[in-house]
Amino acid sequence: MLVEGIALGWILIVLGAVLLLVEVTQPGFFIAVPATVLIILGVLLLLGIDVLSSPAGLIIGVVAAIAAASITVWAYSRLTPERKPPTTLSRDSLVGLEGMVVAPVDAVTLSGKVRLGSTEWSARSGSGEIIPAGRRVIVIHSEGVHVVVKEVV
Repeated sequence: MLVEGIALGWILIVLGAVLLLVEVTQPGFFIAVPATVLIILGVLLLLGIDVLSSPAGLIIGVVAAIAAASITVWAYSRLTPERKPPTTLSRDSLVGLEGMVVAPVDAVTLSGKVRLGSTEWSARSGSGEIIPAGRRVIVIHSEGVHVVVKEVV
C-alpha cells in the first residue's frame, strides 16, 4: 500500500500543478483552490499519511483540504483589485443625470437625442419647449427606451 500511496501522491501533485498552470494561463476559472488541495493531499500521501482509508488520515486530509482551500480563497481575495464591475446605465438609474443635447429635443417626437455619459438616448422635452443641440439638460424621468429631460438653467 505504501508504494501505491506514493504513486497516488505524485499523481495528485502533478495534477494539482497542471491545474495551477491552467489557472495561470486562463485566470478567472478559480481552479487554484482544487489545485492547491490536490497538491496538499499529494504531499500528505508522500509523507505516509493514508488520507484515503485510515480514519485518522481521513480526518487529517479533510482538515488539510479545508485549510488549503480557505487560505487559497483568502489569498485570491487579497490579490483581486477592489473595483466594481463595469455596468451600463439602465433607464431606472438615469433620473437626475445631466447630459448634453445632441439633436434638438421636442415634446412630441422621439427624434431628439441626448448624451448621458458616453451613451446617447432618445429624448423628448418635459417642458413642452424645443431644446436646441448643445444645451445642458437633466433627466426628469424615463419612459420605455427614451428619457424625458428639461433644460438646466
